[in-house]
Amino acid sequence: MDTVFRDARVIDGSGGPSYRADVALAGGRIAAIAREGEPRLTARRTVEAQGLALSPGFIDMHAHSDLALLRDPAHTAKAAQGVTLEVIGQDGLSYAPVDDRTLAAVRAQIAGWNGGSPEDASVEFTWRTVGEYLDRLDHGFAGEGIAVNAAYLVPQGTLRALAVGWEDRPATPAETERMKRLVAEGLAEGAVGLSSGLTYTPGMYATDAELTELCRVVAAYGGYYCPHHRSYGKGALAAYEEMIALTRRAGCALHLAHATMNFGVNEGRAPELLAVLDAALAAGADISLDTYPYTPGCTTLAAMLPSWAGEGGPEAVLARLRDDATAERIRYAMETEGADGCHGVPIDWEAIEVSGVTDPALASSHVGRTIAGAARERGEEPWTTARRLLIADRLGTAILQHVGHEENVRTIMRHRVHTGGSDGILHGAKPHPRAYGTFPHYLGRYVRELGVLSLEECVAHLTSRPAARLRLPDRGLVRVGNRADLVLFDPETVAAGATFEAPRTLPTGIPYVLIAGRFVMEDGRRTDVLAGRAVRRTARP
Repeated sequence: MDTVFRDARVIDGSGGPSYRADVALAGGRIAAIAREGEPRLTARRTVEAQGLALSPGFIDMHAHSDLALLRDPAHTAKAAQGVTLEVIGQDGLSYAPVDDRTLAAVRAQIAGWNGGSPEDASVEFTWRTVGEYLDRLDHGFAGEGIAVNAAYLVPQGTLRALAVGWEDRPATPAETERMKRLVAEGLAEGAVGLSSGLTYTPGMYATDAELTELCRVVAAYGGYYCPHHRSYGKGALAAYEEMIALTRRAGCALHLAHATMNFGVNEGRAPELLAVLDAALAAGADISLDTYPYTPGCTTLAAMLPSWAGEGGPEAVLARLRDDATAERIRYAMETEGADGCHGVPIDWEAIEVSGVTDPALASSHVGRTIAGAARERGEEPWTTARRLLIADRLGTAILQHVGHEENVRTIMRHRVHTGGSDGILHGAKPHPRAYGTFPHYLGRYVRELGVLSLEECVAHLTSRPAARLRLPDRGLVRVGNRADLVLFDPETVAAGATFEAPRTLPTGIPYVLIAGRFVMEDGRRTDVLAGRAVRRTARP
């Protein structure tokens, strides 16, 4: 045996009662488990685990580390939380498959999520296909790998940019067939499913018929569809129902991304969402969801614009913002009508806090301020401030949107198909603390302090449930033969250090994290181990 954890409190990920045991590792897998009273296990290295809980590694079902994994070898934001696998390629926008033209536009559009603007040379974009991107993750830094494992979703918005462009129109039959081929190629090369961002251009221009055709391909490969659906505000319930009906027609598994009920129109309405889910599950639907344990959301300021303003891509958006008459139409749509980019709800500039900018010169005057607050300092209207910032930062501004409700967060996280996802944007001077704190926040705040979930149940939400959705039979449970992706944490002290004031603070109470039996975190410190690899779906039609 390589390593044995002696006298650990094993929380095996099943949701069942914990138990005392020695757990031994060999060759990157769990080699033996000796429960209390059975003969002790021995190994070359012994870690005394009294008082510590041993669980499977946490799986972040909604991550935005697409470039961070290639930019930062330590990636401590996730490794220190006990995350051993992230699912990237989210919200329908990522960097594969692309051609040169599409890559440049996508880089500009989601610079507020990931950095990586066309002017950013910190990552060399040597890939174009999904398979090439996954190979790049495998090689990571100096051929050694990356900090944690990563699975990839084919991004539907990127596909549409590649096959259709940035036009607001239905795809032609030939364009739909090209997108279907691209989905099939991505899944054959190892992607685990398809994502959409249906409040983001150009993915939001897709019809249900078009999405259904793509989901049929996903179903044939045994993958799942992960939509950021068309509304989390005024039309939230209808948007959830739309995705359920669409995937039922396609025969495709559905995973609802950051499944929240936000804005004032949805306060206290989480039970209505769960009733819709329960009815669909009872009728045989295959559904799961993820949430983060916080109330504010996080996206880009440009995402708040109406969809018609996004037609044509980033340069067309900037041209519209520079034109006074068109900018006034945009303002009216956002402030009075409720733009689809803001989920059909008139925007509240007091709720929009700038969390990051692409241009460092804009940071001191905007980051950490709400748009309304920055406008007051300048003696101008909020839209004037927002418009100027969008243009100056070339749409790269990231925001926090303070529109959530605590009772909805707690109600949804109790559901039997719930999993954990950080939706963590790591870019920016003042990111959302969920990027550094989601998983310890679940364990410390919602388990130990509030008792919303039991410890065993919460660990199941963060481990075996996501592993089952990803169809990874050797992960997510502490079982002999499974991969030794493991976390040792202290249930009495585990907590998120990250706050809205200090969002990059690391958690406490997680001294050991292992991937493939190798210590990624040891005694609470990041090692130099790069044991992460791309996790590929291997199913074929």
